[in-house]
Amino acid sequence: MNITVRNAAPIDANAICSLSKQLGYEATVSETAARLKVLADSKTDAVFVAVSDDLVVGWVHAFYATRLESAAFVEIGGLVVDANIRGAGTGKLLVQNAIAWAQTHNVRNVRVRTNTLRLETHQFYQKIGFTQTKEQKVYDRRV
Repeated sequence: MNITVRNAAPIDANAICSLSKQLGYEATVSETAARLKVLADSKTDAVFVAVSDDLVVGWVHAFYATRLESAAFVEIGGLVVDANIRGAGTGKLLVQNAIAWAQTHNVRNVRVRTNTLRLETHQFYQKIGFTQTKEQKVYDRRV
């Protein structure tokens, strides 16, 4: 399977939405398209898609994060690879592109947060060189 990676484009919204649903995210195509436009216009965000035979089979979103108490870093905000091809190197390729983008921002750290229930995801990130540095709980409040 020949995989290429490119910047996401508005036409990718449907595929990104479908892939996201594989992990339980319920955004609509129009919501995904609107978010994709905002991210495409941002200098602190990057969205890449993996393409095989003209089909989008994965995506990654990375963003530059500034914190008052610590050095800036790039965080992988989302990564999805089609369930039918997971384990074939597509996720690693997408992460490599996110890391290359991070290097253009002169940061020393790329971070990713994963759901505690997604054990395969933990193994994936450890396998490609990430080190677990902490566990945390996330709290949301509707406003």
